[in-house]
Amino acid sequence: MDQIPITTQGFAALKKELERLKTIERPENIKAIEVARAHGDLSENAEYHAAKERQSFLEGRIGEISYKIGNAKVIDPDEVPKDVVRFASRVLVENLDSEEEIEYMIVGADEADIKKGKISVSSPLGSALIGKEPGEEAVVQAPGGKRIYEIIDIL
Repeated sequence: MDQIPITTQGFAALKKELERLKTIERPENIKAIEVARAHGDLSENAEYHAAKERQSFLEGRIGEISYKIGNAKVIDPDEVPKDVVRFASRVLVENLDSEEEIEYMIVGADEADIKKGKISVSSPLGSALIGKEPGEEAVVQAPGGKRIYEIIDIL
């Protein structure tokens, strides 16, 4: 069974989402199904079908999150060595074309949020940075052409 790397913050967020789905959204949806069922003929009852679709989505998401939590390898970003870029590293890079310095944190796909400076380890930039040391360059093939980033520091 493959372990899924996740930061402590990402793990806490998944647990919180799972709790919300189980204790709030699932019961609300069950009530919606009951109300729609009370309207009679289920074959032409749009409310009933929408609630059943929602139930399917909720159960799928609960299963997905439960799997991820059960197979999580929780990594504390504060304990990650700062010798090379790895999962949960915070890294300062310079785009050599624009000379712009940007700080990123390398996280899992569920945690990625570019607006918060969190990029997925499986993204083109994230995977190009993995294993690099300060002073090294990471080349990324982007839709607009090749981009080169220099690793300034691992924070």
